Amino acid sequence: MARIAGVELQGNWKVDYALTRIKGIGWSLSKKITDSLKFDQSKRISELSQDELSKLASKVEEQPIEGELLRLVRANVQRLKTIGSYRGLRHSRNLPVRGQKTRRNARTKRGKRKTVGAFKKETLAQSQSPKQE
Repeated sequence: MARIAGVELQGNWKVDYALTRIKGIGWSLSKKITDSLKFDQSKRISELSQDELSKLASKVEEQPIEGELLRLVRANVQRLKTIGSYRGLRHSRNLPVRGQKTRRNARTKRGKRKTVGAFKKETLAQSQSPKQE
């Protein structure tokens, strides 16, 4: 097991896959890093020497990852809110930001459905009866 950028990477994982387990590194960036270091595509984490691991760790540290990446994203969203942009308004109202329709979908952002106007007669009668007493 190797520890890079605060993330434990298992020894039986291939290097390019293991890098994708770090938040902020996807497949394309992982391929760029392994190509720049001239690592074999089939090499596993356990097969890397200490020198190769230190080179890999220094190359990964050049990118914004994990906590630093989260802080950057949070700061960008906060900036949009403070300048009063449309995107900032959508963020503050917990609505989709990138132009998606909200009439039918957007359940992930808007949450569980809440019925507004349609009540059954029994439910309506039960809710009114305690008020009369």
